Amino acid sequence: MDNKKLGIIILFIGILLSSIVYIIKIREDSIINKIIEQEGSCFLEDGTCLHADRDITFYIVSWIVSAVIIALGIYLVFFEKSQKAIISTLEKQKKIQTQEEKFNILLKGLNEDEKKVIKAVREQDGITQQTLRLRTDLHKSKLSIILDGLEKKELISRKEKGKTKQVFLKINI
Repeated sequence: MDNKKLGIIILFIGILLSSIVYIIKIREDSIINKIIEQEGSCFLEDGTCLHADRDITFYIVSWIVSAVIIALGIYLVFFEKSQKAIISTLEKQKKIQTQEEKFNILLKGLNEDEKKVIKAVREQDGITQQTLRLRTDLHKSKLSIILDGLEKKELISRKEKGKTKQVFLKINI
């Protein structure tokens, strides 16, 4: 059972409890008022006052318990939304962290120049070879050799774009 449903049930129980206590109080008040109408006073024959004889602690405790139960119900109803948001954020963070770990494992199997190229392609998927050459500060022929090696390892793919080629990551990290 999720928190929202539980909160609604608890809220209903709290309202029901406070209603029962209120009905008991009204019944007791009406009985006291009938006795006062009949006798003309709130004092009984033995000298006890009907108002003083009343146990007010029961009502105070009952109202406090009802208020706490209602507050708990309201909290659970509205906490559900923030709990889902927190869980969603944590799942996103876990996914990002997992992707970073996979990417770092991938980088461990590459040399320094290949790492530069893969990092640059990851930052801008679909980067042109010319822009990649400028970002990695590699010579045109060396970059071409590295890209050929990365294509053979099936880490990237290249597609023609005019006089140059675009470079894409083949793996989803």
